[in-house]
Amino acid sequence: MKIESTADLQLLLHTARSGSLSAAARTLGITPAAASAALKRLERQLGVRLFERSTRALRPTPAGQTLLGYADRALELLAEAESQVSAEHGALLGTVRLAAPSDLARSLVVPWLDDFLAQHPGVQLALSVSDRVLDVVRDEVDVALRFGVLADSRLVARPLAMTDRAVCAAPAYLARHAAPRTPQDLLQHNCLTYQVARGRHDRWRFLPRAAGPWQEAQAQEVRVRGGRTADDAAIVHQWAVAGRGVLCKSRLDVAGDLRSGRLVELLPDWQTEPYPLNAVLPSGRFAPARVRALVDFLAARFAAG
Repeated sequence: MKIESTADLQLLLHTARSGSLSAAARTLGITPAAASAALKRLERQLGVRLFERSTRALRPTPAGQTLLGYADRALELLAEAESQVSAEHGALLGTVRLAAPSDLARSLVVPWLDDFLAQHPGVQLALSVSDRVLDVVRDEVDVALRFGVLADSRLVARPLAMTDRAVCAAPAYLARHAAPRTPQDLLQHNCLTYQVARGRHDRWRFLPRAAGPWQEAQAQEVRVRGGRTADDAAIVHQWAVAGRGVLCKSRLDVAGDLRSGRLVELLPDWQTEPYPLNAVLPSGRFAPARVRALVDFLAARFAAG
């Protein structure tokens, strides 16, 4: 038995994760014919069938499943060795696959990434910008920026910042509508909403600032209404700046607009629930030096405000 190419192992892993040889070929930048030939070559070298083929997907055989575990670890060890060697020579090399929410990426993170890449010219960035929560294990993401408490035990989280939601509107909107004084007043306003992982963000929760730190039992919830919603939070943010309605959004996303006056914060006597922003990584996967360096860089930027 002899495995002649680590590229064949990469193909094995991508095929198992996607369930499709053609999808694996696209990811690796090869033709479907080349991918099929590589898989047949690997099966011939090992003398076993690695996938059961059906009309819908490829599924690993027991032998294929065994090889997948070893292949994954072997490729991680190679990546670790390459990372250590490059780090010893003072240079970070390779691709970092980063996922980030759309509004956070556009309003804050993208300019920081420009600075990081300028500092490390040997690093390439593959950025996925979406409000859909990617599976960092299945979708092969090195690190994902996520709001909220981490629930998946397969993942590890590096805290980057604490934030809350700011309720705000543009001066143009407030010139046409009296500013709300209480959460219940929001029912008389055009509130802008967006889709999140758990559904539409149209239930806004508040606590009087006089009550002190957030107390779940005393929180008030208002189900807001409005004429605009989107599955991209950055677009909803743009609508707010254009004076189309009232926005309830992470303070990290709207901080620049609040400082510039493009948006005005409302309900000064009320607070929203604080929650974390984390850098999320798979717990069982080795993080190369370039990934650790990016996470450290982002943590420093968030800490600096």
